[in-house]
Order: sequence, then structure tokens, then C-alpha cells
Amino acid sequence: MATTPVQGAQVVARIAGLLRLVGRSAEGMPLAGLVRESGLTRPTVHRLLASLAAEGLLDHDPITGNWVLGPEILLMGSVASARFPMEDIARPSLRRLAQATGESAFFSIRRGAETVCLLREEGSFPVRSFVLHEGVRFPLGVASAGTAILAFLPKSEQEELLGHWSEHAGAFAANHTPQLVRENLARTRLAGYSVNPGLVLEGSWGMGAAVFDRSGKPAWALSLTGIEPRFKPERQEELGGLLMAEAHRITQQLGGGGDGGRRTR
Repeated sequence: MATTPVQGAQVVARIAGLLRLVGRSAEGMPLAGLVRESGLTRPTVHRLLASLAAEGLLDHDPITGNWVLGPEILLMGSVASARFPMEDIARPSLRRLAQATGESAFFSIRRGAETVCLLREEGSFPVRSFVLHEGVRFPLGVASAGTAILAFLPKSEQEELLGHWSEHAGAFAANHTPQLVRENLARTRLAGYSVNPGLVLEGSWGMGAAVFDRSGKPAWALSLTGIEPRFKPERQEELGGLLMAEAHRITQQLGGGGDGGRRTR
């Protein structure tokens, strides 16, 4: 009897993990990928997927063989969106950033020790970076949005993640050493915006600025991504200024207590 809550919590955690994996992209993920990424056995994954499909939370694409999000997820998301009207608030800023810069603009949210991309607005420049899209998750401190958010979190939270960085960053740890991350965080705090010099994917650069909640903590981030020649040092201050201005605008709309990453002089 005493172990029932623990077992139940374990099942919930496994189900939540699988849903997040499937939700990384609209194309979903094959069974083999879910087994590999989840660390669960193949029979366990297959059993959980079948149960989720029976409830309409997942579908199995007969053409690709991938598992994809089901119609019940769409319904839940539609209801939940009324509580989180972030698209209405953030979309105008994304459009202004995309129009002003020609780059692709993104809005991400912090979820625990990760950032999740929620919204995207394509720019006019014909050559784009496809590292980031809706549903993509990165560990905090990885990519421009995660760096912008982590830089303005309390020092204790930063050190907690840096203390087990390899485990936290996973496959990204090789290009994001603790020393490099610390340097990036310091530069971000000084400038007010982050710069990702192709650390996630060579040649794909990004910049980000944090958006603050009512308590003054960074909870979201705006970012721009594109190819390296579009992010030369002489243009970074211009892009950073645009990002901080829009981040500050959203922070103010949300009643946030932070400064949107704006520098004080």
C-alpha cells in the first residue's frame, strides 16, 4: 500500500517524459528513438504508447511509423491557452523583430531546467537556421534563450546547474564547457543580451534577451537566429538593442518586476 504513490508517480513521470519526446516536433518520433531517449525498455515504452493512443493523447502514423501527438492534446492545449495568452502578447514583438532584422524570431519559456520554444516568426532573409522551432527543448544555459534566462537567475540556481553540468547539458556539454558557460553568463549580464556563437550547430548563431515575470525572475526569452555572417560584432549591438526593447515591452505588459534585460547607465 505504501509503495503505491511512488509507483504511480513513476508511471506519471514516464508518461510525461514520452509526451515531451513525441512533442519535440510535428513529425513525432519512432519507437526506437523513444526507447533510446527515454532510457526505458522497449516493452515498457510500447505499453505506455499503446495506452496513450487508446486515450487519444498519441497517434501512430502508419506512413512514417512515428508516434505523434493526438487530438486530445490539441483540445487540452486549446483550453490551456486561455490561461496563458502568451501568443497575443508575444506575437507582435516577434513580428517587429523579424521585420526589423530579417532574421527568424522566437519566443521561449522556461520549464524547470529547460527552455521550450513556443512561437516562431520567420524573417525575410532567404537563408535560415533550422536549429530552433516550436516544441524544441534545450537545457538552461544552452542556446541563446537558455543563456539569457540563466544569466539573470539567482547565483544559487546557476551554481546548482553548473555543479552537475555534464548531466544537465547532456549531448551539448562538449561544446558548452562549464568555464565557457560561466563566461557567456557574465557577458550576458553585462550586455543585457546573450550571444550563441554557433555552439549548438556550427554556423548557426543566435542572440537572446530575457523576459521577466511579476516577481522579477526571468521566465521567458526572445531570440533571433540565423547564419554567422548575419551576426557580426558590428551588428550585435543593434540586434541586442532590438531584443532588449521588445523583451522590456513584454515584461511591462506582463506586469513584470524585471527590467527586460535592459542595461542601466
